[in-house]
Amino acid sequence: MTRSVTAHLFSSANGVNESPNLFQFDSFGPEEGEAMGKAIAGVTDVVIGRKLWSEWSAYWPENSDDGFGDFINPVRKHVVSDTIDGDLGWNSVRIEGDPVDYVRSLAEGEGGGITVAGGIETVRSLFLAGVIDTLTLTMHPAITGEGRRVFDDSVPLTRLQLVDSQITAAGNAMLTYTLRNGQ
Repeated sequence: MTRSVTAHLFSSANGVNESPNLFQFDSFGPEEGEAMGKAIAGVTDVVIGRKLWSEWSAYWPENSDDGFGDFINPVRKHVVSDTIDGDLGWNSVRIEGDPVDYVRSLAEGEGGGITVAGGIETVRSLFLAGVIDTLTLTMHPAITGEGRRVFDDSVPLTRLQLVDSQITAAGNAMLTYTLRNGQ
């Protein structure tokens, strides 16, 4: 049986996913927290890009006094990187070889759910390769101007299928997609 592979990114109304800390916290309410709790329940493995892993590994081990810290510190982390070597610590291993093949193999193994926490290129490549089963974009009511997007101009026409949606009291649209059949 294949394990589920999911990803959840925060997005501005103009599609920017980079630096969500600049636009998400003032519109993050109880419904968003509940959705995040459900998203990480049962997850035993996190795939994460090098930059985000570097930021989180410097912060979360010392700040584990909330629900996310309680989740991210003990979970197994699989780091996408060509530049870091050696013992990573923080219950982390570097992905060897092609990340698409690695995550497909991981999904065929034993364990709970797998979530792809970032970065943007990691989520993009795994989703477009069909490795991520569902991608949730929580669109916040903010326009950020410039910034990196998961679906930038490099992505060819790709059809998505909406499988779940919710508008929250804070004004966010939580939209969950899969690749449309035939993609």
